[in-house]
This record gives sequence, C-alpha cells and structure tokens, in this order.
Amino acid sequence: MLLGRQKLCDGSCSLVIWYAFVAICLYSPFAAPAVAPYSNCYALDNSSRLVDFTDWIGHVITHEGKDGDLVVRFCKDVEFRSQMGYIDFGRFGTPNYFVAGSGSIDFIQGFYNGDLTNCEHTFDKMGRSSQVNIICGSCLSGGGCKGQFGCICGITYDESKCRILVEIAIPCASRESRVFEGFTVGFHPRSWEVVYNGLTQIGFEKPHRDFSFGTDQPQVPLYLTAISSLASLVRKPSYKVYPKEGLEIRLSGSAASGVAPTTLSPTLLLVNWRCERIRDSPYEVYILIPVEGYDPIEFTLTKFCDNTQERDGGSLRGWATFGVISCVLIFLSVVSCCGGFIYKSRIEHQHGLFALPGMTLLSACLEAVSGAGAERVGDDSYGNSIAARQASWERTQRNSERRYGSM
Repeated sequence: MLLGRQKLCDGSCSLVIWYAFVAICLYSPFAAPAVAPYSNCYALDNSSRLVDFTDWIGHVITHEGKDGDLVVRFCKDVEFRSQMGYIDFGRFGTPNYFVAGSGSIDFIQGFYNGDLTNCEHTFDKMGRSSQVNIICGSCLSGGGCKGQFGCICGITYDESKCRILVEIAIPCASRESRVFEGFTVGFHPRSWEVVYNGLTQIGFEKPHRDFSFGTDQPQVPLYLTAISSLASLVRKPSYKVYPKEGLEIRLSGSAASGVAPTTLSPTLLLVNWRCERIRDSPYEVYILIPVEGYDPIEFTLTKFCDNTQERDGGSLRGWATFGVISCVLIFLSVVSCCGGFIYKSRIEHQHGLFALPGMTLLSACLEAVSGAGAERVGDDSYGNSIAARQASWERTQRNSERRYGSM
C-alpha cells in the first residue's frame, strides 16, 4: 500500500513539475536574450560567447615576494605592497580593457593610470600600468593554486616602460549567449540606447515602468546597424505582446522588409502601436531579431494606455467621406440645373434668367418681401403677370413723355 502511494506521488509530482515547466516556457516570450552585465567586468571570448566576471570584482589574488607582495584586486587595480608603502600599477576602467586572448591565454585585462612617480615619461603621462593575462583553470607550469579564487602564476617587470605583466589562473565562469558583436539598436541613426555591441542594454532587457512610452506616442523609430561583412546574417524581426489583446502592433520600415543593416546605412524599424483598451499597467512588447549562427537579439518596449486611440487617418477618413458626398451633391445639382434650363427654354419657351430652375420661386419670394405680390390677380399665369407689368411700364413711359412735352 505504501509503495503504491509512493508511485502515485512520484507520478503526480512529475506531472506537476512538467506543467510548471510548460507554464514557464509559455510565459517566456522568447529565449533569454544576451543582456549587458551590470558591471564592466565581463568579456567576449574568441567564439563571441559572453563571460561575466561580475561576481569576481574585488577578489584579492596575492603573490608573496622578498621585497613585498604583488596584489591583484580583480577588476579593481594592481598594487605592489611593501614596508615602504605601496605602488599602484594601474586601475581597471571600461570593458574595452577586458578582451579575449590568444593561444593559452584566455582573456587579457588592462590596468592604467597608476603612480606617476619616476614614470612621468610614459605615453601621454598615464603613469604605471599593468597587463593581467587570465588563464581559465591552472597555471601553465602545472602548479596548483592554493587560493580559493585562483593564484598568480608569474610576474614580469618592464622598468623602462613602468609596466608589469602578471599571469593569473582562475576558475572562469561558464560561457553564456553567443553575442552578435557590432550590432546596435537606437532611437537615432548613430545611437545605441537599446542594444550595443549585440548586448541588450539595461532598461530594455525586461519591462520597466520608467522606460515606458506614453499613450500619445503612436510609433517608435528604431535604427539598426551591423558590421557590413556580417549584415546578411540579420533576419526579419518579429514581436509578441503581453497581454495579447488591447494593444495593436504593426512593424514597418526597411528593417521589417528584410533589408540588411550596415554601419553606413542603418535600417529603420517602425513600431506602430495603438491603444484599444485602457490598462493600469503598461503593455509589454517583446521584439526579436533573429541572427543566423548567433543568439537572437531581443529587447522589450513598454507602452501605457491611458485612453483608447483611433486608427491612423480616422479623422481624415471622415473628411474624405464628407468631400466625396459634397462633390456628388454638387454634380447632381449642376446636372439638374442644366436639365431644367434646357427643358424651360425648349418646352416652355422661356428665356434669360427666367429659364433657370427655381427662378419662379425666387421671384415669388422677392415679390412677397417687396409687397409687389398684391398686384397679381388670382390664378393668372406667370406669363400674364409679366405682360401686365410690361404694359403698365409702357403706359407710365408715355404719360411721363406727355408731361415732359407739355412743360
């Protein structure tokens, strides 16, 4: 009985673990992107694999000598300590000081801007400097390291250049994503706020409210660049939205069409988005750019939706409809006016302005306003009223002529 329960528990537990794994995979939009580490203590090996030494920052590796001790504080500085004090052989700076090595040397670190005492003649007055060659594993001489975090295998001094060469052996961190070096994504043709040297920058590696875009921004332009010799490896970008409904997304531009980006000719990726539903928290847009032979480039954009938005050109479409209807009405009016004019002039034998449609009604309105309509008799036709007015006008002319002659 107990054995049966154990088997049942094992089966149910395995099923729960499987469902949990599937849920995690479904929630994750894409694979883990190559994100820039939180420190400058990282490097790319000869196969473009990212190796992060952030956890090693400040670890002390010491070599005891007769006159003093040489101390390497990893990604910090290199010092020679003695009873007379210490001599600074340089400090660690930008990630450009941490590069891949060659041969038996896995990585090389540069330390610059050390003490100037007796070293004022150095290049650009940079003072003392040092180079730390890193071997992943044990020393080449075969000696084991006593320290927990590695040991110094050898030291070489160059007094003329105020420089020291240090060889250390450490247990290197595991290789991570294969980075597409030289690839950048920015909001301007010569910027790289989103992706730099193939690494997604902090702020765009996951959703951040502080890096979100507002409701009133209908699109975001992104400029892509890559080394010309490797530009053909870049594929068309794709996207995913979380939640799936509420935000309409459309990618356009030369990058969305599959044009290869280069350093001299960046390609444009337009992220067009429209809020369909109001949401308290921002929408998450995951953009993936596949690269053949490398881990894909992935970054995240977030957008607030405080109100809903109309489709592009919605207001213009209303004006266009109004214009079309107006043109149709004007055309029909012109056709009706021309047809009425031809009918009255040919059938009813009217001429001049009186042949225009609507003139009868207009004339009647003018007579009603001026009071001349009282002279009209019953149901006389419009032609008879015109003849009567003409006869009255002729009599008035003759009477005035006689009065003028009698004077």
